[in-house]
This record gives sequence, structure tokens and C-alpha cells, in this order.
Amino acid sequence: MDPSARTPSPSGPQPPPPPQPQARARLNATSSVEQKSEVPRAPGPDVGDAAAPATRPAPRADSQERVDRTGPMKADMEIPFEELLEKAKAGNPKAQTEVGKHYLQLASDMDEELNSCTAVDWLTLAAKQGRREAVRLLRRCLADRRGITSENEQEVRQLCSETELERAVRKAALVMYWKLNPRKKKQVAVHELLENVGQVNEHDGGTQPGPVPKSLQKQRRVLERLVSSESKNYIAQDDFVEIAKKYAKGIIPANVVLEDDDDDDELAGKGPEDLPLRLKVFQDCKAWESFHTLTGLLLRFEPDLDVEQAEGNFSWNHLEPYVHFLLSVVFVIFSFPVASKDWIPCSELAVVSVFFTVTSYMSLSTSAEPYTRRALVTEVAAGLLSLLPTLPFDWRPLKLLGQTFFTMPVGHFVILNVSVPCLLYLYLFFLFFRMAQLRNFKGTYCYLVPYLVCFMWCELSVVILLESTGLGLIRASIGYFLFLFALPILVAGLALMGVVQFARWFVSLELTKIAVTVVVCSVPLLFRWWTKANFSVVGMVKSLTRSSIVKLILVWITAIVLFCWFYVYRSEGMKVYNSTLTWPQYSFLCGPRAWKETNMARTQILCSHLEGHRVTWTGRFKYVRVTDIDNSAEAAINMLPFFIGDWMRCLYGEAYPACSPAGASTAEQELCRLKLLAKHPCHIKRFDRYKFEITVGMPFSANGARGPEEDDVTKDIVLRASSEFKDVLLSLRQGSLIEFSTVLEGRLGSKWPVFELKAISCLNCMAQLSPARRHVKAEHDWRSTVHGAVKFAFDFFFFPFLSAT
Repeated sequence: MDPSARTPSPSGPQPPPPPQPQARARLNATSSVEQKSEVPRAPGPDVGDAAAPATRPAPRADSQERVDRTGPMKADMEIPFEELLEKAKAGNPKAQTEVGKHYLQLASDMDEELNSCTAVDWLTLAAKQGRREAVRLLRRCLADRRGITSENEQEVRQLCSETELERAVRKAALVMYWKLNPRKKKQVAVHELLENVGQVNEHDGGTQPGPVPKSLQKQRRVLERLVSSESKNYIAQDDFVEIAKKYAKGIIPANVVLEDDDDDDELAGKGPEDLPLRLKVFQDCKAWESFHTLTGLLLRFEPDLDVEQAEGNFSWNHLEPYVHFLLSVVFVIFSFPVASKDWIPCSELAVVSVFFTVTSYMSLSTSAEPYTRRALVTEVAAGLLSLLPTLPFDWRPLKLLGQTFFTMPVGHFVILNVSVPCLLYLYLFFLFFRMAQLRNFKGTYCYLVPYLVCFMWCELSVVILLESTGLGLIRASIGYFLFLFALPILVAGLALMGVVQFARWFVSLELTKIAVTVVVCSVPLLFRWWTKANFSVVGMVKSLTRSSIVKLILVWITAIVLFCWFYVYRSEGMKVYNSTLTWPQYSFLCGPRAWKETNMARTQILCSHLEGHRVTWTGRFKYVRVTDIDNSAEAAINMLPFFIGDWMRCLYGEAYPACSPAGASTAEQELCRLKLLAKHPCHIKRFDRYKFEITVGMPFSANGARGPEEDDVTKDIVLRASSEFKDVLLSLRQGSLIEFSTVLEGRLGSKWPVFELKAISCLNCMAQLSPARRHVKAEHDWRSTVHGAVKFAFDFFFFPFLSAT
């Protein structure tokens, strides 16, 4: 039969057209004209010849010795070339390699370009079936540029760069593909491949009677999802091989991950982001199970598969969730000591932490089980011994096991604790090192990093248990158990409560106000929808938000923490000193008398040494004035048209009261007088935020006599106050004796220095100040807070071995 009329190969690179008659005449006389026209075909059973090789340009070989090394082996020389060629055309990788070596030998004698290209075609087909010798010869051809053209160079480079694991996976995938494609088609429809999945289990001698083992059922489901993972309607041999090669890189398609049998149909084809919340804390565990199922399937067809290398690649490509978790734990650790424990359900969180400690341990790989089991037992033992001193009953012999025998300072900030839990912790670090040392330190990301998840949950359990109570733990344990049964009723009750509360809120507010609020809140969403196709900036923001919600949350938390860190250092840059400096002493050093003796500039330079002194002085309240009024709502409404602005003021604000002859409060009477003078019928002054300045003079002498120095206004102090002091300052009257606290900073030694008011109280007021006798500015000790958070984080990771001071 004419070679050109035969069936084309099912896949792989298309062989070149037959050489011209004059080219055939130049071939080696040892081979017949028919033999020289034979060409490589794709692997698989014999389905007919393919087209003959074409003449393609290739550089001349550099030495005859290099070609001699590529000649066929002695054992194969005994087989007639016609028989060897038929085996190669039938898809035998060894025969394809020998034919390729034969054409390489011919290329050293004549027609180098034609024979080298033909040899590369045969070697490519053999390399696609995982033949190591063919890959080695292709690497030599690629290095010497023999038979390498622009059409085959990319494919040859890809085959030469494959690892041993990828070649083993390729061999197994080819066997599976031909079982899924018994008719040896060039391309097979996906539905036809799915129908033939059951034939893969006939690898060991046909279908066995009886029920199908569960492991084979899982392998069948994995294979079905592997076939349907591509969006194509038809899958060729190379497509199937590329899908399987992702396994060698540790990449498992999202829809290949197996779920429970009950959820199998419901969750088929869903990726991690589309899974229900209850299955997202366990996604990696399911992926690991699917990975092992696929490993067992491939091992049936390729026993030489390097499972350890495949597990290492899988672990490396699935490190991202662990990094997300560890970063989240860092934020939790720093925020836990700052948060108020009155608002944290510590007992309930302790039970949750213990639950996830167990589940995260059960999801670990069994390859390092001796180390992970000992590590968990050691960590739990150290944690329980550390909790013994906090028990309510007095068992001194038992509590001694958890107490620190003695401490030893290590530097200025760290203390070494010598105790039984300390020794256990040292052994735990040794186990960490042993886990990381496995597989030439590939165990760092294969075993140690996954175990750190279990370690973190266990440490969180110990820390939160210290803040829990026995009654709370009992309540949490029973509550979670009952929660599973009461969940439907609870959901219905919460939904009903939400509907009732919404109805009450809807009735209590005006319908117009609700509608306006909804419209105002929807403006940003409408603007975003309108700009989606108009501005590239919006597209850029959208691309940033395509990442997982965990990444986005971590980025925002990191940005907020950095911003707060800069703010803390900016606001706490000056160390405050609780000074005993009195006002007369300050006036003597930095007041008018010092100005007269030298000059004001020299006095200011001298008084700058008092910067940062926190003082509490007594003085006479003279007057207070408003220095700034901030009203964001007013500023926004002023940008609206006049009639809309008035309507919004009356909707969200208050109308000026009508003047009544009697019975009205003083505030209403004052506002009614302004009604005729105001520009608008309503106001929104309740959104005002004020800044005040209080002028305070030195108190009179004890006998009540007023000298010229007491009335010297240049000795007065100006205090800045925020809006939180509004009610207090409005109740003061001129001449009231007040006690105030402030920090000396700014223009010390000048006239009317301005300080920030920290606290104030009235000493001779008839009525007590509201809301308290001493009104203190709400301030946070950021330095102590940060120091406590850092100390807690250090102790979390290293206690009871080391602790921070």
C-alpha cells in the first residue's frame, strides 16, 4: 500500500513528506528504497503508516566519532531493519529509538540534513513515551544542532527539560490514554473518554467479580474529574499527557479534589473559592487525599514513579494556605493581649482551638508520623504542665512539675526558665529539626510547615485556657454539642428576630429618610459600576481584588498595622515625665522676670529643657473660646443645590423651634431668636465637632490679696481642648478655680504658651461637673500596649523555655 494513503498517526508531531526520488538515490545502499522512505509514527498500536520525512536544513556534524556512539546496539543489529521499522511504526519506544540511532548513523555518511531530521522525529516519538535513551540522544542533537528546525525545536527542548518524574508520569498517562481510547482515535470526545473510564480497572487481568473496592472507586472518580478538567470537547494524546504532567509539578486541578461521597455530586467541578465554608478549613486535606489517590492510579501503570519527589512538589505548591494561616496567627497573637477579655468568649474559643488542634494533626502526612506524634504529645504535655500552677486545688507535688525551679537572665530582655516544661520544649525543638531534616531538608515544607499549623492551634489552646474558667469550659462543651441539634431552630429564630427588628426600625423611621439613605449609600456602587468600563484605574483595582479574600484581608491588616505603628511613634515620640514642677517655679524660670533679666529668646532656649514634663496645676478660669468648628455633613450638604440642601437639613437635622411665651427651655429660647436671622429653616449642628482654647490665670495668694503679679496677663496659660471637654467647659464661669493637667511642650518661655488639656476639674463650682468631677482626656498608653503585645508574642512561641521581661 502507498504510505501516503495510510491512516495518519493519532497524535504527536506530524512526520514530514517523503523525500524526492533524487534524495532516495543518495541513501545508503545497505537499505532498500522502500526502507529509506519509511517515517516515524505516533506511539500506540499500529494504525497505518504516516507520511514520509521531509528534507529540513540542519548543520553538518562536527565529528565522525560522535555519530559512531549513536549507532544501534549489537543485539539490535541482528534484527532485520524492516522488522525493526515495523515495530517502530507500531509504537514500540525501544524500536523507535534504534531507528532514530540508525538514521543518525546514516547522516554521518550522506544526506545529513534529511537523515538527521528523520532521526529527531523518531527520537521525539520515543521520548514522548518516556524512553531515557531517546531523551539523551535528543539532548546531543540539540547541543550539536543536528536535525533541529524551527518546527521541532520547542518540542525537543520541552522533552529534554523533563525530569525523571515527569517522564514516568508521561509513560503512565500514555497507557491510561490508550485504555480510555481503545479505538485509537487521533482525538476523542470527552464524553467518550468518560464512558471508557471503567476499562482502566481492567489493567490487572479484567474485571473482578464482586463489589468494586473503595480505593478503585476513588481512583475512578479522580480519573473522571481529570478527564473533565479541561474545557475542550475533544482531548488528544498530548492534551491528556499535559494534564497528567501537572501532577508531577504538584498541581492538582481544583475539580479533581475529592469530597465526601454525600457531597460528591453536589460539589463536582467546584474550586476552593466555591466550596462551602464548612469545607474550606479542610481543602488541603482533601487535596492531599486526592493526590494520594492519583498517585496510586499512576503507580499501577508505572511502578518506577518517584512518589517522594511528587509529594515534595505537591507540598511546595500548597504552601500558600499555610503562609496565610501563619500570618493570620501573628496578627491574632499581637491583638489578643490588647483586646479586653470581657468581650472575648475565651472558654468557647478554647474548645474550638482544641478541636482544630486534633483535626489539623489528623490531616498531616503519615510519612513523618513518628516525629509528628511525638511532637504533639510533647507539646501537649508541656502545655498541661504549665497549666498545673493555675489549678484551684492545692496539690503541691503535682504543681511542682509545672513550676519554674530557677531563672537565668539571657541578655537584657530575655529570661531562661529552668523547669520540666522547659526540657520538654527543648525536645520539641529537636523534633522540629528532625522533621525538617527528612528528605534532604525537603521536610521543611513537606512536614514541618504543615505541622506548625497544629503547633499554633495547640499553643492557642494553652493561652486561651489560661483565660478560661471551668464553668465556662463546661458551658462551651455542652453548648457546642447542643448547638448541632438546635441549629435549625436557632436559624429560624434569628431570622424571625431580624424581620421583627427590621419592621420596628422601618416603622419608627420615616419612609423618605430610609429611601434617601439607601440612595446615598448606593451612589459609590453606582459610580463603580459606571466607571468599570471607562477608567483603567478601576480595572487595576479590580485586578488586585481578584486574589483570594484571605490575601486581601492580610494586605489591608498589614497596611493598617503599619499606619498605626507610624502614628504611635509620631504621637509617642516624646517621653512624658511626671514632674513636680509648680506654676510659680515655671513663672520664675520662664516668665516676665526672666525676660527682663536677659531676653525672651534666651529664656525660651533655657526653658526648652522642660519639654515633656507632665504637670498638674491650679489656676483661675478666665474664659474659653471656640477656635474651630468641623461639620462634615454640613460641608457635604452645602455642595448640593439650595432646595435639596434645605430638604436634607430638615431630613437629618432639627428645625428651629418656634418662640413660645413660656415653658420653653433656655436653649430653645436662644434658638428661636435666631430663627428669623438664620438662612435655613433647619440646622444640623448636632454633627459639629469643636476645638476650644481656655485661658487660665495664676491663682491669687492664700490671703486673697491681689498683687500686680497675679493680674499680669503675660503669665496666663492657654490650653487647647478637644470636643470631648465641651460639656465641662460650657458649665464653667469666669473666676472658677480649676485644677488641670497638661504636658509642657511647644513655645516654652514665651508669652501665652499653648498646651494641650489632658484633664480638668472644678474646685469651687456649685454643681459637680458632668459627667464626672474630674474629666480626663481619653488617651492610650501606646508604648505599654505595644510592649505588652511583643512580650505576649515572644512568650507565645518560646515559653516555658524562654520568656520576655
